[in-house]
Amino acid sequence: MTFPVVGMVGGGQLARMTHEAGIPLGIRFRLLSDTPRDSAAQVVNDVVVGDYRDLDTLRAFARGCDVITFDHEHVPTEHLRALEADGIAVRPGPDALVHAQDKGVMRARLTELGIPCPRHRVVADPADIRRFAEEDTGATGFPVVLKTVRGGYDGKGVWVVRSAAEAAATSAPFLAGVPVLAEEKVDFTRELAANVVRSPHGQAVAYPVVESVQVDGVCDTVIAPAPGLPHELALAAQRLALSIARELNVTGHLAVELFETADGRVLVNELAMRPHNSGHWTQDGAVTSQFANHLRAVLDLPLGDPRPRAPWTVMANVLGGDAPDMYQGYLHCMARDPRLKIHMYGKDVKPGRKVGHVTTFGEDLADVRDRARHAADYLRGIIDE
Repeated sequence: MTFPVVGMVGGGQLARMTHEAGIPLGIRFRLLSDTPRDSAAQVVNDVVVGDYRDLDTLRAFARGCDVITFDHEHVPTEHLRALEADGIAVRPGPDALVHAQDKGVMRARLTELGIPCPRHRVVADPADIRRFAEEDTGATGFPVVLKTVRGGYDGKGVWVVRSAAEAAATSAPFLAGVPVLAEEKVDFTRELAANVVRSPHGQAVAYPVVESVQVDGVCDTVIAPAPGLPHELALAAQRLALSIARELNVTGHLAVELFETADGRVLVNELAMRPHNSGHWTQDGAVTSQFANHLRAVLDLPLGDPRPRAPWTVMANVLGGDAPDMYQGYLHCMARDPRLKIHMYGKDVKPGRKVGHVTTFGEDLADVRDRARHAADYLRGIIDE
């Protein structure tokens, strides 16, 4: 019996958890990792250590794989086109993935499709930032959010200028030749995420819309479903994400990060075409996890049920802190909450670094949220009881 080989580019925790989801199905997994100590490289049997930015390395890695997919969006678009020209199945394909790689391309395409987005423009210099801030809004157009068009993650590559003087002092990215996207700073009430999965033959599923709580630009807590979200707005967000997946021809998991505004709208913030932090809750809280459905999609298998197993699921990220030996915290956390699920990534503990997450679920949101927060804080060393 022959089972397909899925080639995953990138050795982080997303690859690690995707590999785990493929084990019950007998899916063979091949990994292109930066180092042999990356999160996924510790658990995958077939590991190639190499640079994903090198086309020859990518081509050699892809030989023998039935499909190539990704732990991150950073593989050069032209390399992916070359793999497709070689007859290799790349999912999501480069024409879709470029919208997650390049924020300028993403904003232009979504605007063309009539998808609601913050006001935006690619700016050429600090004076252009000031002009963007003042057009249509007058002199009070600041603050403005600036983003590097490519790269950036967990708050990196994003900064805010609050005045014309601050804009004038913002020269480093322009001197470095880095394209910059300027956006209005949206007055939002909270951040949401709509996670969907789409297969090559067009089948798609949508998970419940979640609330994503950010701390210092890093996802801290995800609540599924988003509490207090009107049913009509939740449906609108799911339809929006499904429409984006269809129009961009996405294969696999798509996370659409959203702003919920005070006047009851949603605006698209970012796109990610891979399993996503806002979908980690599905490992324990959904009938079929985002990781399992991503694998099903890239292999063009029928997709699994995305419905939640419990009324509420909360995922809390575990960040590096004052407790370098987090294993010592398992005794307390597991004894205190037998329903707690702990997922660690095999990473060295460094302050502020995502090293794992916990999930809790149940009938009462306040209880579920408190249990997740307690476990994450105890493992980090913020609390000791």
